[in-house]
Amino acid sequence: MSFRTTRPVDYVEDVSPGRGTLPPRAWYASSDAHSLSLNGSWRLRLSATADAADDSFAAEGYDAGGWAEVTVPGHWVLQGDGAFGSPTYTNHLYPFPVDPPRVPTENPTGDHLRLFDLPDDWPALDDGGAVLRFDGVESCARVWLNGTELGEFKGSRLPHEFAVGPLLRPAGNVLAVRVHQWSAGSYLEDQDQWWLPGIFRDVTLLHRPTGAAGDFFVHASYDHTTGEGTLRVDSDVEGRVSVPALDIDVATGEPVTVAVEPWSAETPKLYDGELVTAGERVPLRIGFRTVELADGLIKVNGEALLFKGVNRHEWHPEKGRALDLETMRADVLLMKRHNLNAVRTSHYPPHPAFLDLCDEYGLWVIDECDLETHGFTEQGWRDNPVDDDRWTPALLDRAARMVERDKNHPSIVFWSLGNEAGTGRGLTAMAEWIHGRDPERLVHYEGDWNCRDTDVYSRMYAFHDEVERIGQHLDGGTRKRRELPFIQCEYAHAMGNGPGGLADYQRLFEKYDRLQGAFVWEWIDHGIKHPELGYAYGGDFGEELHDGNFVCDGLVFPDRTPSPGLVEYKKVIEPVRIEGDGADGTVRVTNKYDFADLSALAFEWSYQVDGETVEAGALSVPALAPGQSADVKLPAPPADAAGGSEAQWTVRALLAADTAWAPKGHVVAWGQVPVSARQPVPVTASERPAADERVITLGPASFDARSGALRTIGGVEVTAPRLDVWRAPTDNDDGAEWQSDTRWGMLWRKYGLHRMRHRLDAVELSDDALTVRTRVAPAAREVGLATVYRWTSDGTRLRLTVSVTPEGDWKVPLPRLGIRLGLAQADAVTWFGGGPGEAYPDTRSASMLGRWQAGVDELQTPYVRPQENGARADVRWAELGGLRIEGDPEFWFSARRWTSEQVDAARHLSDLTPGDTVWVHLDHGQQGIGSQSCGPGPLPQYFLNAEPAEFSFVFSTL
Repeated sequence: MSFRTTRPVDYVEDVSPGRGTLPPRAWYASSDAHSLSLNGSWRLRLSATADAADDSFAAEGYDAGGWAEVTVPGHWVLQGDGAFGSPTYTNHLYPFPVDPPRVPTENPTGDHLRLFDLPDDWPALDDGGAVLRFDGVESCARVWLNGTELGEFKGSRLPHEFAVGPLLRPAGNVLAVRVHQWSAGSYLEDQDQWWLPGIFRDVTLLHRPTGAAGDFFVHASYDHTTGEGTLRVDSDVEGRVSVPALDIDVATGEPVTVAVEPWSAETPKLYDGELVTAGERVPLRIGFRTVELADGLIKVNGEALLFKGVNRHEWHPEKGRALDLETMRADVLLMKRHNLNAVRTSHYPPHPAFLDLCDEYGLWVIDECDLETHGFTEQGWRDNPVDDDRWTPALLDRAARMVERDKNHPSIVFWSLGNEAGTGRGLTAMAEWIHGRDPERLVHYEGDWNCRDTDVYSRMYAFHDEVERIGQHLDGGTRKRRELPFIQCEYAHAMGNGPGGLADYQRLFEKYDRLQGAFVWEWIDHGIKHPELGYAYGGDFGEELHDGNFVCDGLVFPDRTPSPGLVEYKKVIEPVRIEGDGADGTVRVTNKYDFADLSALAFEWSYQVDGETVEAGALSVPALAPGQSADVKLPAPPADAAGGSEAQWTVRALLAADTAWAPKGHVVAWGQVPVSARQPVPVTASERPAADERVITLGPASFDARSGALRTIGGVEVTAPRLDVWRAPTDNDDGAEWQSDTRWGMLWRKYGLHRMRHRLDAVELSDDALTVRTRVAPAAREVGLATVYRWTSDGTRLRLTVSVTPEGDWKVPLPRLGIRLGLAQADAVTWFGGGPGEAYPDTRSASMLGRWQAGVDELQTPYVRPQENGARADVRWAELGGLRIEGDPEFWFSARRWTSEQVDAARHLSDLTPGDTVWVHLDHGQQGIGSQSCGPGPLPQYFLNAEPAEFSFVFSTL
């Protein structure tokens, strides 16, 4: 005989969204109604399974004195120094057996307790009611207040409210919340991030006076043909709406049309208003704009948009997804200061305060539903919840909670159904409901390639050539799709060093109207601060299933320091184009904004000779309208500028006054115009090499007589320079296992480029040169590089000319081509070339030609997983360690306190121990970077093909 009893935790595996919660409604930060934050210190008891403990803890008088304490908002696995378990990271694999809606018996469950008193000024308990609001709990919560069960809910990144008025008492209130890490809802939340259970957003008690505002919908459209806006506020509770600056005072539900300044991401004009009901006054911030699909384009206020966006997960290296307002503000300010104009809230609605900031500072928003079922791809999408009618109520609940919470934000132009959830009837139901509830915005979903349910053709990581075909309307597909605009909701995977190819994408976006921009993946590296490792990633907590550092793929590091990728992106998408060839003494300035003219910017010029500014001044540029260009006359070059030197103009566009997001003088855009070219470095081969049994001398240098290896230059000890082709592969070099194109990093190892052998063939002395002939090749392969080092000197300077001839059938490009040498003493570096940050062939737009200084340690880029980094482009000369090194032609320069092999072997920055030698790379070429960690590799024009090359360096002492 067998039987199954109904367990008290069956709700955990119920596909329904929950029970007991109030209908979703619009969120607002404050009103004149009382509220009480329940954030702070809570008691926690952690159990290994969902049913390990009964619910007696929710009863009045329960003694939780022996329980641990945790902070709410927070995740318990990020508190307690490991006492409460560890975080787990997977990209798309579910970290439990896939058997929907069932979850493992091992289901960490946190019982939370919070005792609270009502403030002295809290209204009388018979005056209206009260609502208990949870803004985010992962992944399933059951709630009690004063011993009475309120209900349970799923939908981790969505708000849930309970009516609690009759249960409140002036003092001694007991709030009990049981949180389960795994639930049926977990199948809908497979979103390429750390799995982090807990009450991670605010918990708030809200007084609801008699006659308080209920749900309300602010409709604020703009007619660009008349300059008028129409306001109508629909409200569940009757009231009045006032906007003093517009002299508006109307009843709810009544439309009014007046002349207004429109809202856009570039000019985020908000009008302060107020919704007044019999019991509550709710502040409103109203932005007038109209979103439409017209002429096959996404338009706002009659203008087509070009998204220069980023995907943003919520992340803090110590608090996980528990973000405070200042952290959110820091994100928005960084985005604005780096010329971003849009954000996709991947892959869930953010904390609602973030959207207030987007309204205030100006960012277009794709608000994405808390939905992803990516792990079902492992079984060909079989049993995918979005194509199973049993799950449709949960999907509709998630859509409604997103739309109703966020509908009053002018920054939102798209509702997104979710991410990587396949296709199915549930998604269609969501789209139909959203279109019906809010026809004033558009609907997005990348997985709908036929655009059955969506208003835009959206893709992720489409290669450059395909994007161009789409721009030319040559991509095929359904008729509806062919008539829709195109965006890349994810592109340019910013994992490690990269992404490369941004400028090539941007040229396509600006060339074809149908291509309306893209969103870089992603904003921030999800590294977890770790006492030994610096920042931890997948696998660092002993997870049996993980995806390594794929969680560290952002434009900012975990501490929100901008990466070189963000600096590059800022330059690529800058809203003012400044270009010219210097031939006629003018620069062409183009306004790339969609809405704003250039009146908010001031322009300045500077004139550099050999990288140093000799004169500067203001430049008069007209307040060009969007899309307009003007040729602007530069002043005459300084009269005393050194003849025969390399000279250039640099023109910058700066904020003319303080703004909400950056101070006066902040650089928005810049361009450089050459005037005169650099002259070759002359070194007459006038010195004759001299040799004895041990040493060869040539000018200021000494060499080993047997090997021809350089030992010293003018008393500066040098570890022998020799050809180097290896770099510690970047995440984008290695690529992703699912990529269809060639993964160069893997092939470089296969061909042995990380273990090249150097064979000495000859050491030859002539009247004016020391010549060393070698062959550089990997073991087990027939390919090689015949390499000749030719040393000459004029008595004070030493010139090295390197000639490289490939031998055999080279089937792969080289990682790098140049020489590596070691210096015993080196710290400060001065160079004339590209800077101030790193650059590679397809990430060099932001490399500004000038004279720069940095310490060796400052030249490093601290990618969470160590890899090739720190190269400076177009270097004319560099000075360090007592030497001046000049290149012919210009070269790539880097210097570090460890070898490429040591960087390659390291998994974290803490694995790198500085040595006594500074290793200097003088590279003739570098392979491009690309974004093949989840996108295309470098374009062919950025390949460093194995072909004959010759390059020179001139060494002298300082």
